[in-house]
Amino acid sequence: MFDMFFPDRYVASTYVIDFEGLYEKGIKGLIFDIDNTLVPHGAPADERAIELFERLKRIGYRCCLISNNQEPRVRMFNEKIQVDYVYNAHKPSVKNYKKAMEIMETDTSNTLFVGDQLFTDIWGAKRAGISSILVKPIYPKEEIQIVLKRYLERVVLYFYLRKLKERKKG
Repeated sequence: MFDMFFPDRYVASTYVIDFEGLYEKGIKGLIFDIDNTLVPHGAPADERAIELFERLKRIGYRCCLISNNQEPRVRMFNEKIQVDYVYNAHKPSVKNYKKAMEIMETDTSNTLFVGDQLFTDIWGAKRAGISSILVKPIYPKEEIQIVLKRYLERVVLYFYLRKLKERKKG
């Protein structure tokens, strides 16, 4: 019932993902949400984010940010990391996931999306045919519409985690 919202993986943080291992498995393009995926909502790129993107570039990744925010927010975050980006993305619309892949010259077979929201980030990636990793939000203080979505996300995550347990048993 909730499968359309299930990520391929669920981890504690963007910063614990084994990007080297994913590259060896054929992932060449990474699409990231910004707020609460890489930094707290509205924050500029911090040292941890800057170091991550330097590392990703050294590995050989093409990276693109896609955000539902307007360009000033996305541009401000991107100043210190300097990757491609798509703003006002209207996630979960598929259009800008495809645009990000075009920019990176990747396709659904070698692209991965990383984000913190099931109903925008993960659902959009899934609809676009892209593998996805859901991360726990960095900072709990969020706008009211996101707080309301988080309650619904807990229900979906309950069924996702239950499904994972059943797979491990079987």
